[in-house]
Amino acid sequence: MPAFLIKFLPFLRWFPMKGDMLKADFMAGLTVALVLIPQSMAYAQLAGLPAYYGLYAAFLPVAVAALWGSSSQLGTGPVAVVSLLTASSLAVLAAPGSDQFIALAIMLSLVVGVIQLLLGVFKLGVIVNFLSHPVIVGFTNAAAIIIGLSQVSKLFGVPMGRSEHFINDIVGVLKQIGDTHLPTLAMGVLAIALMWGIRKYAPKLPGVLIAVVVTTLLSWSIGFERNANGSLDQIADPQLQAVVQQNMAAARQVDDLNTQIAGKSAALKAAEKAGENNVGAVQMEAELALLRIALRDAEAAFAKEKAALRYLQVVRSTDADGATLAIYSAERAPQGVTLDETRYRLRKLNAEGFKLVGGGEVVGAIPEGLPSIQMPSLSLDALGSLLSAALVISLVGFMEAISIAKAVAARTKERIDPNQELIGQGLANVVGSFSQAFPVSGSFSRTAVNMNAGAKTGMSSVITALIVLVALLFLTPLLYHLPQAVLAAIIIMAVIGLVNFKAVKHAWQASRHDGIAAGVTFVSTLAFAPHLDKGIMVGAGLALGLYLYRTMSPRVAILGRYKDGTLRDLKVNPDLPTSKHVVAIRFDGSLYFANVPYFEDAMLEAISKNPEAKYVLVVGDAINELDASGEEVIHHLVERLHAAGITLVFSGLKKQVLDVMRATGLFEAIGQDKLFATVDQAIAAIYEQLGEEAADDLFCAIKPAA
Repeated sequence: MPAFLIKFLPFLRWFPMKGDMLKADFMAGLTVALVLIPQSMAYAQLAGLPAYYGLYAAFLPVAVAALWGSSSQLGTGPVAVVSLLTASSLAVLAAPGSDQFIALAIMLSLVVGVIQLLLGVFKLGVIVNFLSHPVIVGFTNAAAIIIGLSQVSKLFGVPMGRSEHFINDIVGVLKQIGDTHLPTLAMGVLAIALMWGIRKYAPKLPGVLIAVVVTTLLSWSIGFERNANGSLDQIADPQLQAVVQQNMAAARQVDDLNTQIAGKSAALKAAEKAGENNVGAVQMEAELALLRIALRDAEAAFAKEKAALRYLQVVRSTDADGATLAIYSAERAPQGVTLDETRYRLRKLNAEGFKLVGGGEVVGAIPEGLPSIQMPSLSLDALGSLLSAALVISLVGFMEAISIAKAVAARTKERIDPNQELIGQGLANVVGSFSQAFPVSGSFSRTAVNMNAGAKTGMSSVITALIVLVALLFLTPLLYHLPQAVLAAIIIMAVIGLVNFKAVKHAWQASRHDGIAAGVTFVSTLAFAPHLDKGIMVGAGLALGLYLYRTMSPRVAILGRYKDGTLRDLKVNPDLPTSKHVVAIRFDGSLYFANVPYFEDAMLEAISKNPEAKYVLVVGDAINELDASGEEVIHHLVERLHAAGITLVFSGLKKQVLDVMRATGLFEAIGQDKLFATVDQAIAAIYEQLGEEAADDLFCAIKPAA
């Protein structure tokens, strides 16, 4: 197969496929699909989307990432951390689950894909190194805790508010523990027990699938869902009717303002496109700004009104067919009226009506068939708000994917190309945005399942996608009664393995600065939640700052003569003999703008402590870089020391440093006879120049060993 063809179509390396390889890939693909289908639905809800969007994200992106990636076992699709980042970045722009939120999630997938694709095409995979391992460790631990806590409300069957402070939302959930819906909690606990037990005692079985099947059948058999639709005219309690009417009016105001903003924005764009630049266009911009301010106020008022209904319970009277006749507050139900046995809460309130929720929440109806293939709706206004989040998701998602791919490659001896993997992940997200998917990445758990199931090539992921296709076409009605608490349990079980405080401790043991970066990232991510992108940006900025701080003051060693003739650090071996004629210094770092003042100060301090010194030998084996600032300082040092009768000598300088010296004229200023390849050559030349003057330096640091 021609190399250039494989470069553009990397999946051609799988062929020709033998029968046993195809069989192994088929079994691995089937196994992963059994895990992916329920997981993807759970992660879609974590991302703030209806569950069936997870199936869309588990279809084409899975196959495309395998076809154009470099790993044969990497399992791509919805993952916990990226799903949570999606939800947190979009929640400030639209209500989770709304049409606008869904459109933004699909657009976010496109932006993430384009960023990853461009990074891969221009071979900029190294940019991911800006997110150091300690930062990722701190972020992953915090994100895993946030993900787990975000599912607690679904596990207990109580509502959870969405505010600017995630901790306040969790406190609100804890205050409602007394209102726990026991059947919901039982479903969640049963699912967790099944998955944990199967993982421990029968790890080869698809524990997630078994938990889904058992709880879905149980939910269907006991009538776990007890919901009904309600309208304002069915409310017979005047006080309750007034509260609900106020909520519906607030919802209607939000809808009206959104309609006005959409119309005004379209009119303004049409005016700009027509080249109109008059008072009317300026007036429209001002009106649009006022409408957006009014919308923010209306949304805040609506959220406050809904919060007042959160704890309110109602009952209803029904006819012989179970249809709703009247709705009353549970505390003020009239005597003598026949009521059903269920207490309901008002949910999903809008301008048209509301939903009565009395049982457990289930996935509900899933649209049958494939997602429509269409261009994602693009909004230039939203694009600016999405860019920072998209960049974070691109880097975090790729970091997760490449880490998994490299871990697997270490076992399979396969070569991983980070830039090709970026292209694969980027194409997966771009194609996914055209098939209504939200951002995806590589999955730890499903990659492990794929490899352990015997996958040989990326064909296993293509087979996984085909099985998801079959599920979308024929199996979606079977998922109607799947309890939401079970999806929450799936997420909780998946993220438990991401909590790894030993990694933070290990980072601290390796370097105090790395430990600080991991710890600060962890704390800031928790503190900024739900705005997780801010947490990881703080961590990345701190890690870069600490790196610069370390390089600003690298190790400078004054050298003495060891008994074997080598030069060693006097701080480690303080009793080593030195010379009064020569100061030998080793600089362990590159010479660039941030640390050249430190280098200059260290040189002058060493000379001040040895006033009789005639030569300063800089052992430059560890100097990897020299920039303009470094060249300027060395130039001044050469002139300054020469005026004081001191000669500056270098040994062991690398080619890239010498190239800068030649290009800037520093090479001639120092003199070729002052630049040596090795320490021994420099020492021999220095003592030849010193002659009899240094004859008494029998044990000096720079006298050649006998």
